[in-house]
Amino acid sequence: MGANRFAGLRLEDLQGDMLSLCKDQFGCRYLQKKLEEGKPEHRDMIFNEVFPHFAELMTDPFANYLAQRLLEYATDEQRDALIESISGELVSISLNMHGTRAVQKMIDYLSTRRQVQSLILALNLNVVTLIKDLNGNHVIQKCLNALPPEDNQFIYNAVATHCIEVATHRHGCCVLQRCIDHASESQRIQLVTEITYNSLTLVQDAFGNYVVQYVLDLNDNRFIEAIVRQFLGNVSALSAQKFSSNVVEKCIRVADATGRRAIIDELLVKQRLERLLRDSFANYVVQTALDYAEPAQRTQLIETIRPILPQIRNTPYGKRIQSKIQRETNDHMHRGGYHHHAHHPHFMAAGGYYGMPAFNGPPPHYPPHMGPGMHGMQGPPPHFGGDYARAGSPFMGQYGGFPPQGMPPQMLAAMGGPGAPGAAGPNGGLGAAGQQGGFAPFPGAAGGPEFSPAPQAQHTLASAGGYANFGGM
Repeated sequence: MGANRFAGLRLEDLQGDMLSLCKDQFGCRYLQKKLEEGKPEHRDMIFNEVFPHFAELMTDPFANYLAQRLLEYATDEQRDALIESISGELVSISLNMHGTRAVQKMIDYLSTRRQVQSLILALNLNVVTLIKDLNGNHVIQKCLNALPPEDNQFIYNAVATHCIEVATHRHGCCVLQRCIDHASESQRIQLVTEITYNSLTLVQDAFGNYVVQYVLDLNDNRFIEAIVRQFLGNVSALSAQKFSSNVVEKCIRVADATGRRAIIDELLVKQRLERLLRDSFANYVVQTALDYAEPAQRTQLIETIRPILPQIRNTPYGKRIQSKIQRETNDHMHRGGYHHHAHHPHFMAAGGYYGMPAFNGPPPHYPPHMGPGMHGMQGPPPHFGGDYARAGSPFMGQYGGFPPQGMPPQMLAAMGGPGAPGAAGPNGGLGAAGQQGGFAPFPGAAGGPEFSPAPQAQHTLASAGGYANFGGM
């Protein structure tokens, strides 16, 4: 029969039966529709029948929806009466899976000071109980969202008094973070003061460590400095624990220079550092310290780690640390002005590479550490001419080197090597009459001579663009 049984019925015909209708799926829907019609006489009729049983209705699987609707459509006076009638049972209702929804809706519809005071009085002594409950914590969070900070002071007082109990609880740690979000400045300081005071305990807890990290993430130097001071003297011990090691890493990241130095200084004791490097949690703290330390302290840290590396090299953590130090060393060498030969000024003839237009750096298709034909030689050539020239350097004509044995005369002429016709190059080499650099452009380059190289020399000429590889590439 379902909802059809109410077809054509007047609300007046159901007087005396409304309590049972509230607990029926279809009867509850029928009564909600009557409230939504907005007729005061229907609202008053429903209110009068359910008022004595309102607490019971709020925890019923179906009737709680009617209770929510009645709180929405009731007058201020009716709402005052409803809230006061359930105040003694409000905590138990809030702990119920259906009741928590009705209480949250009630908070949304608070409309008078009297209602707010009734709510505070009802919840005041059970804030921590509600926070730690799966259903009740949502009522406290609704208060934080819906009420102004001054009306929520009872929550802040309870949380500050029971900071460790709340912060180390699965639901409590989340509620405490929401408290920080919605706090006034004085309330935030009230909470952070307690969190900081208890931070050594909290960071070692599976849930409490998130509360401390949340305070650090506020990026308020007052709070960060206070927490760092609490940890000094215990950094190594905290670094070797699962939860607190994450907080130590965050402190290294967000602390100011003074705080960061103080934390890392505690890691620099050699005997202590070896244990930390072997630890499955502390090694990450050391890695973070390497990333964020100032240059002088980073160098000190690396030099302290180096003698320890042979003992830990074969551990997973040791390999990671060694790799990081190696990268750091390589980066330092690169930053320290080591010149790759391809960028050396001697590699830039006035006419560019092999007669190509001059540009900065090697041709783009070469790796940055390799010039044409150099095979990645590190550093500039020791001298120009002699053996280096005999290896086939393009500078042999420009800098007075000697051609390798067996070079075809056509190529020798093109390069302006010794014995080739033409005037001397401007750098003192015996060059062909090149217009810009003391040696003539190679065949294939703009202005290069036309000739057919001997078969044995063809491999030395690039097939396109006129580049030649004289280093055996």
